[in-house]
Amino acid sequence: MKTDTATPIRLADYKPYPFDIVSVGLKFQLGAKTSRITSTLQVKRKPHVEANVPLELDGDGLNFVSATINGKAIGKTSFSATPNQFTLPAAPDKFTLEIVTEIDPAANTALSGLYQSSGNWCTQCEAEGFRRITYYPDRPDVMSVFTVRLEAQKSAAPILLSNGNLVETGMLDEAQHYAIWHDPWPKPAYLFALVAGDLALSEDKFVTRSGRYVELGIYTEHGKEHLTAYAMDALKRSMQWDEEKYGCEYDLDVFNIVAVSDFNMGAMENKGLNIFNDRYVLAEPDTATDADFANIEAIIAHEYFHNWTGNRITCRDWFQLCLKEGLTVFRDHEFSADMRSKPVKRIAEIRLLQAQQFPEDGGPLAHPVRPSEYVEINNFYTATVYEKGSEVVRMLQTILGETDFREGLKTYLARHDGEAATVEEFIKCFEDVSGQDLSQFFLWYEQAGTPALGIETEYSAQAQTFAVTLHQSLNATPGQPTKKPMHIPVAFGLVGPNGDDLAFETVNGGDVANGVLHLKKPEQKFVFTGIGSKPVLSALRGLSAPVKRTALLNSDDQLFLARHDADLVSRWQALNALELAQLTALSRAEQNGDNTIAFDDVIELKSEMAVDARLDPHFRALSIAVPTETEIARDMAENVDVLAVYSARVKWIAKLARQTSLTGISSTDLRPLEAFSPNAIQAGQRALANAVLELNCLALNKPELASQAYQMASNMTDRLAALSILATHFAETDETSRCFAAFRKRYDGNALVLDKWLALIASMPGANALARVQNAMKDPAYDAGNPNRVRSLLGTFAMANPTGFHRADGLAYDFFAHEIVLLDSRNPQVAARVMTSVRSWRALEPNCREKLRAIIAEIAGNPSISRDLADIVGRILG
Repeated sequence: MKTDTATPIRLADYKPYPFDIVSVGLKFQLGAKTSRITSTLQVKRKPHVEANVPLELDGDGLNFVSATINGKAIGKTSFSATPNQFTLPAAPDKFTLEIVTEIDPAANTALSGLYQSSGNWCTQCEAEGFRRITYYPDRPDVMSVFTVRLEAQKSAAPILLSNGNLVETGMLDEAQHYAIWHDPWPKPAYLFALVAGDLALSEDKFVTRSGRYVELGIYTEHGKEHLTAYAMDALKRSMQWDEEKYGCEYDLDVFNIVAVSDFNMGAMENKGLNIFNDRYVLAEPDTATDADFANIEAIIAHEYFHNWTGNRITCRDWFQLCLKEGLTVFRDHEFSADMRSKPVKRIAEIRLLQAQQFPEDGGPLAHPVRPSEYVEINNFYTATVYEKGSEVVRMLQTILGETDFREGLKTYLARHDGEAATVEEFIKCFEDVSGQDLSQFFLWYEQAGTPALGIETEYSAQAQTFAVTLHQSLNATPGQPTKKPMHIPVAFGLVGPNGDDLAFETVNGGDVANGVLHLKKPEQKFVFTGIGSKPVLSALRGLSAPVKRTALLNSDDQLFLARHDADLVSRWQALNALELAQLTALSRAEQNGDNTIAFDDVIELKSEMAVDARLDPHFRALSIAVPTETEIARDMAENVDVLAVYSARVKWIAKLARQTSLTGISSTDLRPLEAFSPNAIQAGQRALANAVLELNCLALNKPELASQAYQMASNMTDRLAALSILATHFAETDETSRCFAAFRKRYDGNALVLDKWLALIASMPGANALARVQNAMKDPAYDAGNPNRVRSLLGTFAMANPTGFHRADGLAYDFFAHEIVLLDSRNPQVAARVMTSVRSWRALEPNCREKLRAIIAEIAGNPSISRDLADIVGRILG
């Protein structure tokens, strides 16, 4: 039967749960095929809740065994227990409810609830996985103190872990042992965690600012414990940073991380027991790139920071998801910026926002940062909630200033500690501290879509004035046909002829403070006085608001900013905007058969940046890099011919390579001389060296340069960069075949490294792309039941290989549909996530657009489609 997705859950319908769950006692008897869970709930009816209100507990596919109240069996007619709900119509005002359920973790391929990974038991309960373990009010506003007893055969599970502090261990008999964990901090069920199995432990300690010792542990599969050193170091730096920056001290005696190989998400912030996808824990120079090290640092920090912004204060309901995720992403961004190059980190954030969130905001999956309704909450762990949610917090800091922002956050942490809070309560703390009315700013949480910002300037030499007129507009999005003006903070500078910011005497026409124009109306004019020479406006410095420019400055002004702006992020934004505009024009020309268009100014500028030793090497690498095909297609917006985009980009890179090669810079000379370190300086040097290597290979048309670099590489960053050059530009050559075979052989058995190999195979352009992916699925390295393998191969193919995926005959679409249906039968969450890769089907040229629409409709019509996938395809189709 097709899953019914017609009834959404609405924020407006929120009602508090009628009972308090004072405490939760859980006993797990873990078995190879069957695990028995005994749940003991201390239940108390809330004041003013009528006696006829029943107790209703959530379930999901549970096998009910028994139930008692206050130690006595309940009559069969006095309760109802279906796989998906337990109901007690005549619940006492105060009682102890014990429920026994049985589940089979080994059969749980959805990887939600309690399941097995590599023979170990582990859990994933966010958002609604706890109900797959036992009956419970599975909602974030029900917070309780948990005590957990784990029992298992010691030979199968010598390690028994749960939330909180370990209070007791012992043997039940010669074979069975137990452990009892107690978490003193009330938490919702989505933060519950359990791990049991045969695992290796890496240990360390952290001393808090108050002098308490915290035992730190990272658990992995045996033989991988040596790969945890960087993750442990990142954890300790995160703990220290959060104390120094926000005064947040850790509050348990232990902090454990477990790395598992089968995981739907990146990581999970369960109180005191973080469970991680192993790709975000395990690293060494031979197997992990600089990007991997940076991701591990950021994600370790993110999950640790959740201890306060997510755990100590959680969200009242899932509509408030951005309250913990957007805020914590902002915090991990700030941490990474302090650990690394601030401009380079900010540019990376902007690229991610524009690549993932802007298309989401501009398509059928658009939704506010705080949605007003949803069908399946798993589908709202989105770039809008996370990345745009972070940008909204960043704007709040920009509007208030850092001092008031910190005081507001301090107030929030103190006022709502131990509570399940709302976005309104969060914003109220900042209003109280700053005295500002943030009601218009709150629209950023309520209105979907990316605002368009128009900018016009006018200089009067006679009056020595410079006028800036700002316009804003916001298009209709699903469910929101009309929009209100937003409060848009526009960070700016008036750049003079020598590249320095000009001072001004006064400004009229609106709120201007600390280098920020505050646009609050559909149109506002700001007039600066005392401007002795004509400036160039540098607007949206640091991308101070997640908006799109409706029109660029003239190309001379853009080039001037790209060369001279004191703000490096703005220099990159000016360059990137110019380059995208030119690549879009070239793509349209290719589409129309016009090969006469040529642009030289941006290529000349990029060539200058390649050799400008005054610039950060990583910034130079970012400046040399060419926008991807996906970025160009996003800029084109409609009637996108992927072959034309590919052809235009290839020609552009070839011209850039020829011109840049004349500078004579050598990739070898740019590489670090010291022993490998994942620090920001060396990472920047390697990024620049590999960007130059790519241009040299193309300028000379010599894939053997990349092949030689691959063979000489002493670390995964350089090795994978060389392999990527071969895959992208020389897919059909012997050098590529030899290097790919050597890589496959070298890392046989290392699943995380072979994910990189699978992703490169999936990204290779051309007519043979589909065949390569299908052959890779037959390789022993590929496991269709593992989310990492699926995302690496199928996800990369659909999202990052336009010419291979959008082939004119539609065969790749047929293949994709077949795999999505199979994936949905095993793991609906991952199927729904991969399905979002085709959300922009309406932007394609007519032939591909119609073929892809038909395939999406075919998937939607599958009679056994899951709720997760049905929700996504329904919204994609509209």
